Amino acid sequence: MKRNTRLAALAAAAMATSLIVACGQKEDETVGQRMDSTVEQTQAAGAELRADANNAAQDVKAAGNEAADKIAMGAADVAITAKVNAALAGDSQLSALKINVDTTNGHVELKGTAPDPAARDRATVLAAAVEGVVKVENRLTVEAKG
Repeated sequence: MKRNTRLAALAAAAMATSLIVACGQKEDETVGQRMDSTVEQTQAAGAELRADANNAAQDVKAAGNEAADKIAMGAADVAITAKVNAALAGDSQLSALKINVDTTNGHVELKGTAPDPAARDRATVLAAAVEGVVKVENRLTVEAKG
């Protein structure tokens, strides 16, 4: 009788285990359902890749525009520097002097010496008259007469 009780208990445990396992399983998807799911996932991934590619293209375009703007501004600064140097060279009192002209974004900086305060002021006026000059910073010093 002990043996029958053991067999019954073992059979009951096996059935309970089968029921627990069966409850935890979901129904199998059909092949068509799996294909539909895969197609949806692929389409979603493709849309995400297209969005990422568009964002990357916009970033590259913006960087290219910024680089072009910097190159154009640098070329404009070179032209301004050349025109200011030409204007200073055309002045009889300033032409013989070594005046360093630096231009950044249309801001002109004059360094060097001037023979007198009037010539120093004239250098500012000449530089400011050049097209594209936004501001002139005159750092010219007046030569000491001795």
